[in-house]
Amino acid sequence: PGPSPARMAECRAAHLLVKHTGSRNPISRRTNERITRSKEEALTMLNKFRAEILAADDPPKLFMALASKHSDCSSYRAGGDLGPFGRGQMQRPFEEAAFALRVGEISGIVDTDSGVHIILRLQLN
Repeated sequence: PGPSPARMAECRAAHLLVKHTGSRNPISRRTNERITRSKEEALTMLNKFRAEILAADDPPKLFMALASKHSDCSSYRAGGDLGPFGRGQMQRPFEEAAFALRVGEISGIVDTDSGVHIILRLQLN
């Protein structure tokens, strides 16, 4: 079966980041505008997106479409795809969540200094 996802040295993931006023840099990389939503509003948005994604016929496709349209990270241009990354390159809560997922699996909400995220584990190429 190969190594468990958590033991791999590198993974690839997409994410949908929703920033809030408490984010360390409250500027959307998609709109270049200052973020005015509260953390509670960000969590409400993300929970709604996650529910839509999980109910979809093709969850990864909808995930990437929603990330393109709503993520506050510059990765929105690539459907949220961050490309491959190793341990120590991302904030710890994000890294732990991404490495724990199996390919095609979508995380619960992950809270970091950047904001709140949902993560989709992608196949390494």
